[in-house]
Amino acid sequence: MDLSADALVKRYPGVLALDGVSFAASGGEVHAVAGENGAGKSTLMKVLSGAVRPDAGTLAVDGRSVRFESPHAAHAVGVRMIHQELSLVPELSVAENVFLGAEPARRGVVDRARQHAAARAVLDRLGQARLDPAARVADLPLAARQMTEIAKAVAADARVLIMDEPTAILAQEETDALFRVIAQLRDEGVAVIYISHRLEEIFRIASRITVLRDGRVVESASLAGMSRTDVVKLMVGRELAAGYPRPAAAPGAEVLRLERVDSGPVRGASLALRRGEIVGLVGLVGAGRTELAQAIFGAAPLTGGRMFLDGAPFTPRTPREAIAAGVGLLPEDRKRQGLVLMGTIRENVSLPSLGAMAPRGVVDRARERAGVARWVEALAVRPPMLDRAAQQLSGGNQQKVVLARWMLRHSRVLLFDEPTRGIDVGAKAEIYALMRRLADDGAAILMISSDLPEALGMADRLVAMRDGRVVGELTRDEATQERVAALILGESAAA
Repeated sequence: MDLSADALVKRYPGVLALDGVSFAASGGEVHAVAGENGAGKSTLMKVLSGAVRPDAGTLAVDGRSVRFESPHAAHAVGVRMIHQELSLVPELSVAENVFLGAEPARRGVVDRARQHAAARAVLDRLGQARLDPAARVADLPLAARQMTEIAKAVAADARVLIMDEPTAILAQEETDALFRVIAQLRDEGVAVIYISHRLEEIFRIASRITVLRDGRVVESASLAGMSRTDVVKLMVGRELAAGYPRPAAAPGAEVLRLERVDSGPVRGASLALRRGEIVGLVGLVGAGRTELAQAIFGAAPLTGGRMFLDGAPFTPRTPREAIAAGVGLLPEDRKRQGLVLMGTIRENVSLPSLGAMAPRGVVDRARERAGVARWVEALAVRPPMLDRAAQQLSGGNQQKVVLARWMLRHSRVLLFDEPTRGIDVGAKAEIYALMRRLADDGAAILMISSDLPEALGMADRLVAMRDGRVVGELTRDEATQERVAALILGESAAA
C-alpha cells in the first residue's frame, strides 16, 4: 500500500508546524524521516495517522483521496502509528493491550486462552520470548512497554506502519530484534515510515529519506550515495563541529562518594564523583543505573551502605532534601518524571527554586522571570516564550527546560539519565557542550547513557554496572567499546 500527502499545512498559535509539506511512502520500503526537534516530523506523522487534521493539503492511499477524521479512520485502511509516548493501558496485561479493541471472542465473551496464545505468537515473532503476555504493563520496565506497543501495531496487520523513535528505550539486543521484524514487514510489502535521531539506524534499515527543517521538506531522496554528514547538514542547515568536547584537564576534589550502597535492585555499589568531571555510568537495561541515580537523589530509599557529600554523611530521604544539598536529576523519562507538562516554561524551571524567591512567603515574580529568562536564553530554548506550556515544546527543548531548572538552582552534583535520548543531532551537540561547560565550572556529573559511543566520547571515566552491581571502572584512555562491552556483558575482556 502507498500513502502520500500533498502540500500539507498545519498551524498552531505562533507556530507554522507544516508549511506545504509533500510526502510519499511506498509499500515494500523503509522511508526515514529526519530533522531537528521542532522541524515538523511528529506533526506530519500525526496528520498521516489521523491524530491531527491539517489546515490545508490532501492525503491519498494508493492514489485515491482520503480524509482521516480520527486515528480509527486511519486504522480502517491499515495505517498504524507507534508513538514516541506510549499509549498503553497500564492496569491491563500485555495480551489485553496488544488486542485492545480487537479481542478474540467466543459467544460474545473474550477468549482469554486464544488472546494469550495470539499475543505469545506476536511477541515470539518480535524476539520477545521472555515477555509474559499475562504480565501487567504497569509492572514492566520502559523497554518491555515499548515492545508491547510495537506488538500491538504488528498484531493489527498494518499496511503502513509509522514508527516514531521506536528504539529510544531499547537495548541493542531488542533493537536488533526490531530491525529483523521491520525487514520482514518490508519484504511482505508493508510501507514503514521510520523517525529517528540515530543516523546509524537510518542508514542501516532505510532506503529513502525525507528531511524536514522549519516545517518544510528540504530533501526527499534515496539514501544511496548520501553520507551522515550530508544528512546532518540538511537537518541543521549548517556544518556541526566533529566529535565530542575535549575531556577535563584535571578533575578537582571529590564531591560525592558511595560506599557499598543498596537500594532496590542495586547491591553494594561504590563509586566517587569529583568536581570538573563527567563520569559515565554504563550497563544494559535493568542493570540498576537508573535506580542508583534515584537513590542518590532521594527518590528511592537507601537500604544499605553509605553516601558522603563533601565528606559529610549524605542520606536524603526525599528529592527535596537532595535538591537542598545541591543535587539535581535529569530523569530518564522527562515527560512523566521531569516536567509538569501543563505548566509553563517559567513554572517548570523555577519550581525547585521558589523558596529562595519568596523571602516573605510570596514569590517575587519579577525575580523569578529574570532568573528563568537568563537560563532560557543561555540554553537557547525555542521558542523562548516563558509562558508557553512545556507540552508544546519539542523533545530537545523540553530537555533544555529540565536542565535550566538545575542551572537556576546552581546544583553542584548533576545526575543526567539518558540526557540525549530522543533529541536531534543539533540539540545533542548543544547539550554535550553544556555538560562540558558545567563540568569546567566545577560541577560533578554522573551521566547514564545506553549509547556506548556517546559514553566513550563524553566521559572522563566510565563505571560499568551489571545485575545491580558495579563491576568495573575504566579511565578514558583505557576505555574501548570492546572492554566496556566485556564488563557489562560479563565476558572476558577483549585484548
